[in-house]
Amino acid sequence: MSELRTPENAPSSASAKSVAYPVTDRVQAAMALSLRGCEELLPQADWLQKLARSEATGVPLRIKLGLDPTAPDIHIGHTVVLNKMRQLQDLGHQVIFLIGDFTSMIGDPSGRNATRPPLTAEQIKLNAETYYRQASLVLDPARTEIRYNSEWSDPLGARGLIQLAAKYTVARMMERDDFTKRFAAQTPISVHEFLYPLMQGYDSVALKSDLELGGTDQKFNLLMGRHLQQEYGQEPQCILTMPLLEGLDGVEKMSKSKNNYIAVTEAPNTMFAKVLSISDALMWKWFNLLSFKSLDEIAALRAEVDGGRNPKDAKVMLAKEITARFHSAQAAEAAEADFNNRAKGGIPDEVPEVSLAGAPLGIAALLKSAGLVASNGEGTRMIEQGGVRVDGAVISDKGLKLEAGSYVLQVGKRKFARVTLSA
Repeated sequence: MSELRTPENAPSSASAKSVAYPVTDRVQAAMALSLRGCEELLPQADWLQKLARSEATGVPLRIKLGLDPTAPDIHIGHTVVLNKMRQLQDLGHQVIFLIGDFTSMIGDPSGRNATRPPLTAEQIKLNAETYYRQASLVLDPARTEIRYNSEWSDPLGARGLIQLAAKYTVARMMERDDFTKRFAAQTPISVHEFLYPLMQGYDSVALKSDLELGGTDQKFNLLMGRHLQQEYGQEPQCILTMPLLEGLDGVEKMSKSKNNYIAVTEAPNTMFAKVLSISDALMWKWFNLLSFKSLDEIAALRAEVDGGRNPKDAKVMLAKEITARFHSAQAAEAAEADFNNRAKGGIPDEVPEVSLAGAPLGIAALLKSAGLVASNGEGTRMIEQGGVRVDGAVISDKGLKLEAGSYVLQVGKRKFARVTLSA
């Protein structure tokens, strides 16, 4: 990478702003796509002119998304911002997938009420490889610039870091919500945590980004990039934040800890069925944030549903689109067929196999041992509700004991196990 420009030798942004480029219909369409589903786009007037300049000059804009590989994999809630990247990528702009291998060693304090423990270099490397592989299911890897912020952060050195820290005040840093709350609560704040937003902002200087994307919790860090670019004489980036996606429950944000998520590595049948499990109301937000259908297509589909079409038809479309994105169109078709088969009481082709001993065994205990329920009590409740089948037949006898043999057990619509029971 070429040497970073300093405030003394960086080009002025004045020349870029002195020309007012025409806002064509294509530019207006690009602006509408940029705004689709976003929480904030700041400043909108600047972004409109950047789009107009790109249209007039043919020079793609540089659009940056930075992710710290703090976990080994991602769920579809993380792909909301990746979808926005792909939309802008399809307009012909240069997207930059920035892996924060350096900033991961600091630990992002965003939304934290305690210091985040830094990761080891080995953890970061393994997580980064998985992140990019999974992100490539949304982005076009052939048109994606992959960068690691250690490229410019490591060479910065102690002298460069001190010079960078001089460009922001402690008072401004303490305006950050999580720092303010921790300070008021007398919760420790380590000095190195102040470096995180500075280093993320410096990434924007290094990459000369025109737009940086992030979640709503990243707004402070994204604005830091604008500030530092101005300090270094660059035209400041615009920032675009995307909302957090509600999970399967339709209430809490999608999270593994809340078990309301769909992993991008989820099996096709499970992924399809989970999408179909969301509420009709939540479906339209998911369409807006996760689907690549145009807003006109979604509006037309919603009008059909409002006019009497079964909302399940729309949900099936969404489930197939998401499943196909992370697997294939064939896998999505097979998942739909599997779901329909289960809905009719059929047994799917792929069923986990379990071998157990202790026949004759009570049905509730058997369901628990097969991993289909968490407790005997839950097994009994499912029987009372008519949600348990053995070899396709609904079980109503809570006292049923099964002799040695092979059985297909089903709890609800999606849980199956092929059990071989011995004495």
